[in-house]
Amino acid sequence: MNKTNNKRLIITLALVFILPVVLAKLALDNNWFNKAATNKGELLSPTLDMTAIQDETAEPKWQLLYVLPSQCSVECENALYSVEQVWTALGKEHDRVRATVISTPESDVTVIQRLNEKNTVKLLKTNVESVDNVFQGEPVNAIFIADTLNNVILRYPLQVEQQQAILHSRDILSDLRKLLKLSRIG
Repeated sequence: MNKTNNKRLIITLALVFILPVVLAKLALDNNWFNKAATNKGELLSPTLDMTAIQDETAEPKWQLLYVLPSQCSVECENALYSVEQVWTALGKEHDRVRATVISTPESDVTVIQRLNEKNTVKLLKTNVESVDNVFQGEPVNAIFIADTLNNVILRYPLQVEQQQAILHSRDILSDLRKLLKLSRIG
């Protein structure tokens, strides 16, 4: 009777400790659960390296990016407004982030002049081939977040309605604040 109790105890202990590990492994291998994601933007995998178009003398900072098109439509105006508002809303953390608009020779000249006058957004001038090399076929009609190592990591789609753009700016701000909180760099 004593040996039977010992065997039952060993089997019970083995089940208590081994069964959860086996079930967890099966759940991971078979995707039986929803993976948690707290970011509101689309995570780019693999990340895009924008070192080729970056100014080497600039100090490393997080970046809000927007590629200026040849004609600035309503979506473009909303994106520019969102980038400026998110940068401003960062408050004391805004010195860790650079609002950057990438312009090419084909970009809208009137918008470039307006951005130069405001002086809140950094204009990064480059050519179309360099932009194509960085984004590697990814659509550039979006707002992006790049880390301090010049990796473009998140994408946010453009909005046609201004109210939607404002609500969407809150998502960008939320993600950027999380990144800044977790980051010791920049």
